[in-house]
Amino acid sequence: MNSTMDNTMDGKKPLWRRWTVLVPAGLVGVAVLVIALAAFQPWKLVVDEVVDEARPTVTETNLVLPESITPPQQEAADAAGGEPPAPQSAPEPSPERVITARGEFISHEHGTTGEARLITLADGSRVLRLANLDTSNGPDLKVWLAAAPVIEGEDGWFVFDDEEYLDLGPLKGNKGNQNYPIPAGADISDLTSVTIWCDRFSVSFGAADLVGV
Repeated sequence: MNSTMDNTMDGKKPLWRRWTVLVPAGLVGVAVLVIALAAFQPWKLVVDEVVDEARPTVTETNLVLPESITPPQQEAADAAGGEPPAPQSAPEPSPERVITARGEFISHEHGTTGEARLITLADGSRVLRLANLDTSNGPDLKVWLAAAPVIEGEDGWFVFDDEEYLDLGPLKGNKGNQNYPIPAGADISDLTSVTIWCDRFSVSFGAADLVGV
């Protein structure tokens, strides 16, 4: 009696049958591992992304200059024996940027520090600046302006997607200084808080109240 028959008689499955069970099970295990790694991205917990952007500025500004005296105007004034018209004075320059609201971050699901600043530039555009931000890295992190109040402790971790919010895009880095332009025409009058929001697990890493200055 050959070895295959001996294994079958001893209550053991033939080797080829074991492989038909082990190989699919192994493939399922690998697939589960890949999905888990893609969802949790655990390496981000030990890898910081540092961003250091300069303070926001107006990229193009239409300057209003005083009107110059043209040669025809000068000639007409000379012919009439009068003085040339005085040039119009330049308007007072507007401040390059004005901080209209600011707030300090508090920690939620992860330790978070830094300051959020709502800035209006000379051309009327608005930018949310995160200054000296220090939080944990993680998967699918977003920067939101929100209407929800900032609440300390676990009660404040999950409230920001319950009310109105404006998604300003992915978090550029978990450390440093960074700017997030606010879409022109967006009504943010009711959006009085900022959150570093993990969209993958619907939880706030940290948040700040925006208080007018």
